[in-house]
Amino acid sequence: MKLTKRTLAEHTDHIYDAIVVGGGAGGLSAGIYLQRYLLSSLIIDKGKARSFWMQELHNYVGLPADTPGRTLLKQGREHYLSLGGDLLDGYVEEVVDEGETFAVHVKVGRQDSVYQKFRSKYLIVASGIIDYLPEMENMQNVYDYAGYNLHVCLICDGYEMANKKVGVFANSNSNAEVVFPLGWFTPYITLFTQGKFEVAFQLRQKLQKYGYKLVETPIKQFLGKNHQMSGVELEDGTVIELEAGLISMGSKYHADYLQGFNLEKQGGNLVTDKMACTSHPRIFAIGDLKVGLNQVVIAAADGALAATQIWRDIRRRHCQVNEGSSR
Repeated sequence: MKLTKRTLAEHTDHIYDAIVVGGGAGGLSAGIYLQRYLLSSLIIDKGKARSFWMQELHNYVGLPADTPGRTLLKQGREHYLSLGGDLLDGYVEEVVDEGETFAVHVKVGRQDSVYQKFRSKYLIVASGIIDYLPEMENMQNVYDYAGYNLHVCLICDGYEMANKKVGVFANSNSNAEVVFPLGWFTPYITLFTQGKFEVAFQLRQKLQKYGYKLVETPIKQFLGKNHQMSGVELEDGTVIELEAGLISMGSKYHADYLQGFNLEKQGGNLVTDKMACTSHPRIFAIGDLKVGLNQVVIAAADGALAATQIWRDIRRRHCQVNEGSSR
């Protein structure tokens, strides 16, 4: 059921088989599988998953290419709730390992907030990442085009930029390296540093070798209409025409609530086994938080793997208890 501030107290004494932190594609997939395994689950969703901003899911098998990410999430929520799962819109502030259970501390509501603690045997972390966007005086100017033809993922949308004039917006030499794999799709590339970093000599030479343009003057604003970006205006008044854009400025991982755990990481990502289990045997990581490919279809598959392994673990323990009591 959909939990609210009024109904929170009714669930404080319940120990869930698994709590899922994050209601994106991965978290919803995990919740659906958990419920179909006849386990009890709670999904805690902070809202605005990365896929929420996707205006069209071009590469999700079986769906029309123009399906918005929010449609996928809406249908996933309805499916999960129809199976009897609990769903709460809230922000997980901390998770404490109590031994056999986890205590999950949650803030509910931005105004007149209430604080609640839930318990579970297993934890699935699916809270994902959020991409950094170019900082403008008028951020609405960025939001008007982000997720349309101003992309954040080369793997997702390289095809959408094929043979187009593409602006790449980076904030470091390492992030700027995305221009070279982008060159597989289009030769018409302009790298914009926005004055955020000094371009390394080797990168500058490589850009010249491939014939890619370099613009180091800061951007004043994106140009376009009807959510279709058509170029940029620089701070010196210069206008550069574009047909698409790729933002490569890094991401923030939403996993501060795991600070109390010494989980194995690779860079900023959590290391997992083939069933999405982390170095803690009862914590599973799925989607963009774990090492792997950041794709909706991968996150959904991760959710199925994590839920299946949790079911196997619980079923194995249940069988061992029953066998022991029958002797």
